[in-house]
Order: sequence, then structure tokens, then C-alpha cells
Amino acid sequence: MFPGNFDYVRAASLSDALALLAQEDAKILAGGHSLVPLLKQRLAQPSILVDISRIDELRGIRVDGGKVRVGALTTHREVASSEALQQAAPILAEAAQKIGDPQVRNKGTVGGNIAHADPASDLPAVLVALGAVIHVQGPGGARDLAADGFFQGLMDTALGEDEILVAVSFDALRDSDGSAYLKFEHPASGYAICGAAAVLRGDDASLAFNGVAPVPFRAALGD
Repeated sequence: MFPGNFDYVRAASLSDALALLAQEDAKILAGGHSLVPLLKQRLAQPSILVDISRIDELRGIRVDGGKVRVGALTTHREVASSEALQQAAPILAEAAQKIGDPQVRNKGTVGGNIAHADPASDLPAVLVALGAVIHVQGPGGARDLAADGFFQGLMDTALGEDEILVAVSFDALRDSDGSAYLKFEHPASGYAICGAAAVLRGDDASLAFNGVAPVPFRAALGD
């Protein structure tokens, strides 16, 4: 199928993108792997498509003072290949390496993956297990949202229609900490039929699942 008619605008900055997003029926385009299929099926029919892929302030990986921050436009390939993340958050690099195929990892973005909130996606459960914070920006200013409450339903999040996801952050893992992400994937799509993200920080353990419910969820662990 072919998408409906829409206007295409490339945003030059975050403030530019927010102003464009305030227009009626506008949608954000980053890597496009989540949005384009919806456009072709006409499940999404925006009047304006706002391309944010050239906004440099939304890119990059920073590890500083025991904190990790990953910009929304950072690609899955960049996450998977980052030596800094392989040290500070190996579970995130591991999960990114398991997303789709090389074409998807080369263009797909962290922010797009999270904002799309597919229940079978890999990164949301990892962020829940890490206790991550999701940073968003809107016309009313910045908001910091816990990953635990960000995912609210099937492809539904706490992100406002006039807001843009700008980054995720979390505490870096120490050498003595442990983490792993495993999934039983669909043989054709690579999406998780069931995925499990485990993080162990000292005596504190966190286990989150994806693919088995409308949202990623943290398991209740006994004493």
C-alpha cells in the first residue's frame, strides 16, 4: 500500500521540531522503521511529517560520573558497537545487537524504538530493568519520566503528542555488577516472543520481561 498525502519538513533544531510538531496532525520521523510501515498501511495519516534525523543535539553516548546518557537519535548500531556502553551498560549494547538486521540497526534509533512502544521490542524491558529515566521535551519544558511508568499500553506511552523524546539515562553498572538480555525470537521478524532483561547491582536484582504483555514489566522478586 501507499501512504496518504503529507507535507515533509526537515527540522534544523529541537526548538524548530517542537514548533513544527505543534501543528495539527504532525508526526516525528527519525529512523523511520516504526513509522513508515504504519504510513503504508494508513494506520497513521499525518498531515505533516517532521524529520528530526539531522538534529545533532539528540545524538551521542555519554558516560560521566557513574551516569550514562544516550541521545534519542543514537542508532542501534552505535549503541551495540560503543566501547563505553560495553563497559558501563553491557546489557544495552547486547540488546541493541539483537535488534532486527544490519539495515535496521544502521538506521533505527533508540528514541524511535522507545516511543513506538512495541511490546515485542527489546530496549524497553532493558531500560525498565536498568531503572532508566526517559527525558522528554515539550512546549511546557522538560520532563523526566521513569521507564517503569513510561510504557502505558500497546504502543502507548506517557509521551505527550506535542513532546519529543530527547534521551535516556541511568546509573552505570560497576565491574562487580551483572546483567544479561535473552530472548526467544520470532524466526522471521526477530521480534521477541518473550524477552528477559536481568540486572544485578550488589544485593539488588531487577528482572523485566517483554513480548508477553502489552507493556514491559518488572517481575516481583521474592526475598
